[in-house]
Amino acid sequence: MGQQSKPAAESGTRESERRRTILRAAIDVFARKGYHGCRIADVAKEAGVAYGLVYHYFKNKDELLETVFDTGWSGFVTRVRAVVEGEGPLAEKVRGIVEVAFEAYRVDPRAVKVLILEIARSPAGSRINRQTAFVDAIRLSSALFNAAEERGELRPGLDPHLASALLFGNIEMALTAFVVGLADARDPDALERAKSQIADSFLYGVLTGAQAAEVSEWKPEKSATKSKAPKRS
Repeated sequence: MGQQSKPAAESGTRESERRRTILRAAIDVFARKGYHGCRIADVAKEAGVAYGLVYHYFKNKDELLETVFDTGWSGFVTRVRAVVEGEGPLAEKVRGIVEVAFEAYRVDPRAVKVLILEIARSPAGSRINRQTAFVDAIRLSSALFNAAEERGELRPGLDPHLASALLFGNIEMALTAFVVGLADARDPDALERAKSQIADSFLYGVLTGAQAAEVSEWKPEKSATKSKAPKRS
């Protein structure tokens, strides 16, 4: 039985690898040409596979784009959840969420570009339930602000859900500046400065006076990833 199951397992691995290769190629083509400029033939050429093989895994480019969103967003939310559910004060966790977002951009700027720009622009975007995805993320991180409110870290009268929405809005717009070239993604120091600026400006607005004073004394650690500048998408 073991000998019979091995070929099936190897076949399943090959199928998964081919699918990942095609999905990676789709991300690169979407980032380079945009949704409307992307063709299945472009994706097949980028992946180094036959044209018809793309259709074996994805029925059209809309489904490709939906899968890009589902894969990228689920990975982001998983990492944010780990920060939210970890130990530490609000300021530390806010910095952790900002770090997750910017690390995603540093590692794969093209994927982040597609998530930020192409999902909203494409006809497929209407079928991708971004609203539910974003609401779920906001509710997840609002737990941070509820807990901070109970500990007296949060300024009185602030709505935890709105605070969470503002945090994600700040992160998204800052990443957009890099994606569209307003900020220089080739400079690793620019990414570090952006992370600190977002976290500091946000925390000054939501923390109590004593907690905000601690933010002004915080010094960022040297990033181990600063030595390698990300490639411009």
